[in-house]
Amino acid sequence: MRNTCLMGLLVNLFFSLPSTDMHSMLVTGQDRLCSYHLTVFFSRHKEMEHEELRRCQIHEWYPRFKPYSIRTLFHPLPDSFVRYLLGQPISPSSNTDDNADAPPFLLPRTTSGRDPLPRTAATHLDPISSLSLFDSESDDDDEEDSKNKKPSFPELELEVERSIATLGGCVFPKLNWSSPKDAAWISTCGNLRCTSFSDIALLLKASDSIAHDLSHSALDSFVLALRKYYDSLHPEREFRCFVRRKQLIAISQRDVTSCYPALIDQKHGMKLLLEKFFDDIVEPRFESNNYTFDVYVTKEDQRVKLLDFSPWREFTLPLMFDWEELEEEGFGEGVVDFRIVESQLAVRPGLKTAVPYDYLDMGEGSGWDQFLKKADEELRTQQVQNSEADV
Repeated sequence: MRNTCLMGLLVNLFFSLPSTDMHSMLVTGQDRLCSYHLTVFFSRHKEMEHEELRRCQIHEWYPRFKPYSIRTLFHPLPDSFVRYLLGQPISPSSNTDDNADAPPFLLPRTTSGRDPLPRTAATHLDPISSLSLFDSESDDDDEEDSKNKKPSFPELELEVERSIATLGGCVFPKLNWSSPKDAAWISTCGNLRCTSFSDIALLLKASDSIAHDLSHSALDSFVLALRKYYDSLHPEREFRCFVRRKQLIAISQRDVTSCYPALIDQKHGMKLLLEKFFDDIVEPRFESNNYTFDVYVTKEDQRVKLLDFSPWREFTLPLMFDWEELEEEGFGEGVVDFRIVESQLAVRPGLKTAVPYDYLDMGEGSGWDQFLKKADEELRTQQVQNSEADV
């Protein structure tokens, strides 16, 4: 399809030339002219993609959609914190090698001293570090050295803690484009709910999505967006809308991992509601031609809340669709295609299963294998000690 469009563009360019120029091109300069127009075409296309990507940053779109979105507070991230998230030294020097092996996974030293993974909650998440639970002796010197090596961001921490309090005590974090959804497994609550700076640092540090945005972006600065967290949100009321050439062409249920029977009866009314929101609110205010946006529809008063904008394709999931059909000529024109999971057979896998493979591997030598062997040894030792004590 794209090759056809490109050929059509070149044909139009060709026949728009005067006849004498056409003859000259055919005789002497066909390759050069085609190469020139191809260069101009791809250059402009790249600039347009970059601009559409820029508009999808949350701090870019939020001000104009603030009345229709979730309350959000922003914090510019210092370079030292960005380098920390990327596993680089927070204070680079002239002889620092950014390509050297990354330092160990260390959470920042906080002024509050709060631990996002308290010992009782962390033991089932990290079998390797949990082996220390069975050590009979502790090394105070090693613990002190570890504390000294931990990075610290007291100013950012103070600002973030204030924003958390302002937003009701619970937030979920997001950088310019991405939230750390792929790291929800490491949280003690299994989601993005954060009540402290250390909670946020844990999710950001563990997220591949965040690392990708930081390392592949041409930006010089990044922001941390803290969004008010609602425990009462219903996942079946989240939707992703697909816009192509400024036309809403498709809508998908956001949570494709579950079937919600009640949503089937509401499908038609929900579609009309989202189409109206696009026509009245989104399209007049958002300049891009191709993009997606996520929304939430409140249960009580059927209000639409804008959650996010994402670039067309890139790393945006098409959910109930695939990108090939979304880019077919004529798809969604006239009638918006609205898809939901209408049976358990249509359920698709999602991030709920996104746990690192090492934590699922039960084979010989795996993390869980070592953990279980150590636990079994400790249990037998305790049983022997208890038997001797009874005697």
